[in-house]
Amino acid sequence: MAAPEEQDLTQEQTEKLLQFQDLTGIESMDQCRHTLEQHNWNIEAAVQDRLNEQEGVPSVFNPPPSRPLQVNTADHRIYSYVVSRPQPRGLLGWSYYLIMLPFRFTYYTILDIFRFALRFIRPDPRSRVTDPIGDIVSFMHSFEEKYGRAHPVFYQGTYSQALNDAKRELRFLLVYLHGDDHQDSDEFCRNTLCAPEVISLINTRMLFWACSTNKPEGYRVSQALRENTYPFLAMIMLKDRRMTVVGRLEGLIQPDDLINQLTFIMDANQTYLVSERLEREERNQTQVLRQQQDEAYLASLRADQEKERKKREERERKRRKEEEVKQQKLAEERRRRNLQEEKERKLECLPPEPSPDDPESVKIIFKLPNDSRVERRFHFSQSLTVRTA
Repeated sequence: MAAPEEQDLTQEQTEKLLQFQDLTGIESMDQCRHTLEQHNWNIEAAVQDRLNEQEGVPSVFNPPPSRPLQVNTADHRIYSYVVSRPQPRGLLGWSYYLIMLPFRFTYYTILDIFRFALRFIRPDPRSRVTDPIGDIVSFMHSFEEKYGRAHPVFYQGTYSQALNDAKRELRFLLVYLHGDDHQDSDEFCRNTLCAPEVISLINTRMLFWACSTNKPEGYRVSQALRENTYPFLAMIMLKDRRMTVVGRLEGLIQPDDLINQLTFIMDANQTYLVSERLEREERNQTQVLRQQQDEAYLASLRADQEKERKKREERERKRRKEEEVKQQKLAEERRRRNLQEEKERKLECLPPEPSPDDPESVKIIFKLPNDSRVERRFHFSQSLTVRTA
């Protein structure tokens, strides 16, 4: 039954389709294929997205309305450094520039008009971020294929995650937006960004996040930072308790110049990080002190409660002992009273004692445990019950 659905698939895609169905339990093969195609046949991402949906987390293909990236770019004190392209030199250079100017102007004009008109026909696919991590990984792979592995350490996460880590660690965040179609991007990446001294500076003093503006994640960041030209670098840091752009570098900048500009931006804003670090340490110390005070209060409270509990137990023990003594006294009193009543009752039942010279009488002597003696005379005619009474 699944053959018609898989007739256009390669063997590898068919295996992924069956594996995805086994992992997710989806009966419809069409739905499995559609989900895998959405994730570009990345089975790990597709399975994770499916699990997120089952746990109530919205799918990346049906995301909730996202808030704009919370980065302050309206600060008029932002340091901006723009490198203009060098002017042509000599007669030959100016001649080539003037000849190419109309063609260049016509090309970019037509291209802008075409892009503007295309927006009304088909929305820009970059405006919908579906796999931000995939965008970052894809850019990293293409960068290494073209320029090699000698480059600054890329932050392997989304832009928002990079902002959060820079804020938590109180570090500078350098953002690079790569314009694939710009004429200076290739030279900047090859000669400037991959220069050993630039790599050393970036790796030791800041986080580095980069993406192509042709990718949805890079395009979203581009809309937030509003670059004017490429190559584009933005330095972001925690300033006045907000992640703020404190420096913008645009244009083809040389390695030494880039190092000088980045060092200048960091030195000019280092005091904000130091101040924030001190405030954070003070808040932490205050929190630790408050926690210690709370723990000491709870320990004292527990000690007082334990003392009160022992006092209650001691009072209860004394009360039970007094109650026991009282009950014993009452029981002894009842026993004595009952014994006295029993004696009186039996005395009332005894007949008169015969006289000592009565020949029809007998004297009975009782020796008690306390060595005392009880004597009484009875008639022979009286029963033993009367005598023992």
